[in-house]
Amino acid sequence: MLSKSIETALNKQVRIEAESSQIYLAMAIWAEVKGLEGISSFMYSQSDEEREHMLKLVKFINERGGQAHISELNAPNVKHKSYKEMFEKLLEHEIFVSESINELVHISLQEKDYATHNFLQWYVAEQIEEEAMARTILDKVKMIGDDKGGLYLFDRDIQQMTITSAAETPE
Repeated sequence: MLSKSIETALNKQVRIEAESSQIYLAMAIWAEVKGLEGISSFMYSQSDEEREHMLKLVKFINERGGQAHISELNAPNVKHKSYKEMFEKLLEHEIFVSESINELVHISLQEKDYATHNFLQWYVAEQIEEEAMARTILDKVKMIGDDKGGLYLFDRDIQQMTITSAAETPE
């Protein structure tokens, strides 16, 4: 049985994951209308993944005797100065999500809720992966600079990254 404070904290994370999905969906749309097909495909995939993270939390809350809540979401930013700025925002957001997950882990340990603590370890590992991927992408973007040919190749490469990472993720 979930305590009220853990249920509330988990529901806060449900909202964060839902907003993450919306943020990445907005990024996908931005990239798509700019003709960045690979980046767009990657961001659509990220948006879907964040929704899956949200659903995993929803099911956990309900299975543990709590009740998941779907709340109003903040509208995501829909404009970016550049694809570089967009990926900087992506890394910044992933760091924010990691901090939120870490706070959930802290609360679960304080309350000696080891089932929730165990459940959250998947999110801890996932966030390590998400931050590393965002940093790798940003490193590549910085290498490209203003090179249009580099952007073209990067756009193609990131589409492969989407296919590879999706194939490697066990369901």
